[in-house]
Amino acid sequence: MTEELELTLFQIITAAGGCKSNYIGAIQEAKAGNFDVAKSLVKDGDGYLSQAHDPHAALLAQEAQLAIEGKNSADLVCLLLIHAEDQMMSCEVFKQMAVEFIDLYEKLAQ
Repeated sequence: MTEELELTLFQIITAAGGCKSNYIGAIQEAKAGNFDVAKSLVKDGDGYLSQAHDPHAALLAQEAQLAIEGKNSADLVCLLLIHAEDQMMSCEVFKQMAVEFIDLYEKLAQ
């Protein structure tokens, strides 16, 4: 694994961590009745998710280019990449949960 790939993967993992923290915070704020803060945290989490998606998309493009050129892309696949993708996937699930919890807590507050 190259140092550049390693840095890219840690960028994805770091952004995913910020993303999940914001979504969890959004659920906690909604539970406390702070719906505007909760929705703001979801938007902040979306920004982190975007920061994770951009380098991930670049890696996918790089792998596609290698495939087009008939080159082996096995050097891109490693446990760290799998972990980074797992963290991104969990972000997307946490976002869905946060949005649903905010909606639920708003309805309960009415």
